[in-house]
Amino acid sequence: MEQLEFFEVPSPCINVCQSDSRGYCKGCFRSRDERFDWQKFDDAKKIDVIRLCKQRKRRYRYAQYQAYKAQQRQEQQDADLNQSFDFDE
Repeated sequence: MEQLEFFEVPSPCINVCQSDSRGYCKGCFRSRDERFDWQKFDDAKKIDVIRLCKQRKRRYRYAQYQAYKAQQRQEQQDADLNQSFDFDE
């Protein structure tokens, strides 16, 4: 028996609408096909797409965090190296 849906699954669009280098929207993390076919999807497919978008967003944020930490480490190494060559002391 199929459960009745009382509420429509809303689009995850946040009106950013720019694609990254992999083709995912920078705002909602949907693929091009997921954006264009959204109105054709049934509710189960929409829920699955939203689940995928959440995964993509987590991976994106984790990659940003890793890049930030790597940059901090590099800056600290550069600062340490510069201090070791400070001849004014």
